[in-house]
Amino acid sequence: MTQIAAIIGGGVIGGGWVARFLLMGWDVRVFDPDPEAERKVSEVLDNARRSLPGLSDVALPDEGTLTYHETIAETVAGADWIQESVPERLELKHKVYKTLQEHCEKGAIIGSSTSGFKPSELQQGALSPAQIVVTHPFNPVYLLPLIELVPSAENTADVIEKAKNILTSVGMYPLHVRAEIDAHIADRFLEAVWREALWMIKDGIATTEEIDDAIRYGFGLRWAQMGLFETYRIAGGEAGMRHFIEQFGPCLSWPWTKLMDVPELTEELIDLIADQSDAQSGHHSIRDLERIRDNNLVTILRGLKAQDYGAGKLLVSQDKQMNLLPQALDDIADFGTEVVTVHRAVPLDWTDYNGHMNEARYLQAFGDGTDHLMKIIGCDADYIASGVSYFTAETHIRHIDEVLAGAKIKVVTQVIAGEGKKLHLFHRMLEGDRLIATGEHMLIHVSLETRKACVPDERVAIPLQKLAKAHAALPRPDGVGAAVGVR
Repeated sequence: MTQIAAIIGGGVIGGGWVARFLLMGWDVRVFDPDPEAERKVSEVLDNARRSLPGLSDVALPDEGTLTYHETIAETVAGADWIQESVPERLELKHKVYKTLQEHCEKGAIIGSSTSGFKPSELQQGALSPAQIVVTHPFNPVYLLPLIELVPSAENTADVIEKAKNILTSVGMYPLHVRAEIDAHIADRFLEAVWREALWMIKDGIATTEEIDDAIRYGFGLRWAQMGLFETYRIAGGEAGMRHFIEQFGPCLSWPWTKLMDVPELTEELIDLIADQSDAQSGHHSIRDLERIRDNNLVTILRGLKAQDYGAGKLLVSQDKQMNLLPQALDDIADFGTEVVTVHRAVPLDWTDYNGHMNEARYLQAFGDGTDHLMKIIGCDADYIASGVSYFTAETHIRHIDEVLAGAKIKVVTQVIAGEGKKLHLFHRMLEGDRLIATGEHMLIHVSLETRKACVPDERVAIPLQKLAKAHAALPRPDGVGAAVGVR
């Protein structure tokens, strides 16, 4: 049954929550009295639809249904998750909670996007304090996985666990903050860096661009995949963290920082920061900057995903949850049809200067299809570890039509021949019913010890023969045996 998320407040953060839930298959209801809310959310969704699917190597669930409502009562009725993202005014939040708790389900989770208020402050005067927790995200919510989940003593273990499970199910990482603290964990760090940056600008030490360069070209990239302490552990060398602390700990007492003293935000300082920021980035529109940001984040996250590390490990886990492709021959209901071996979106980093999928990525997609077909017939990691595998001997790709970033593609595979040492496959790449490309591949079964051709044993030979026999009844696909040249 489709789950329902109610989003109260459709600004930058609320719009990001809409995108995250909607693109993960939830029905989403939105309440925001701003007459421009629907337009703003729509623009955020355009960016999310373009970038989020590219994080996954399997297709996302079918998009949920998005509706806008005139009242909070209509919005929250029947909702499983309610996300409050209204302005940071405590009296306004209390007013919103009173209204929504009068109409929402008793078992619904009410999460607040607040970056500063503690849950106990939010729960004051609430009809059901145990429903309300802090679920503080980071922008863009549809790409960044961290959610600071902050409960109070009012929240039961069951509520906390339910919140964790829901957040995890939509690809997010709930960081359980065990103690209430103003600004939670992450914003405390950000505030410290922000204060120091303000002083550097005021004192003429650095410009906004120079400060951003220090982060994005240096420690920001390290922090993106290892955080603070793991990074410093490596900095300690073979001697580890203890050596690092012993070597650099005394620096903490040196008069480097002004973190305990905040510069007055005078009009002069505000103008200085604003002017420098305009000079740095003013030639880009906000939408352009968002797309640049999204491109960079997708690239970083996909890189981390390839290493199964940090935030990339979450993406690998999420793909496994969503992957509905057949994993073995027994998972195929009808052997007499082509097998779906790839089902995914085209990510941003698969496109070229023409704006469509790079020709090398066609080969990657077809190669992924071949790998998956091998797994289905039993040539899996255990089989390969036993010392035998398939090597590709010849490939022929026909580029029929172009495909753009964000398009959902699938590869369907037909076994043309599967006897003895040879495995002859024909792939078709489709976007819906539209044929994008075909790939024909001849593989040879080999011994990994001798690197010579050999016959597969029954672990692969029997399922392959069964599939090949069924596929022999299919029409011979157009393009089999085609050569490069004028037709």
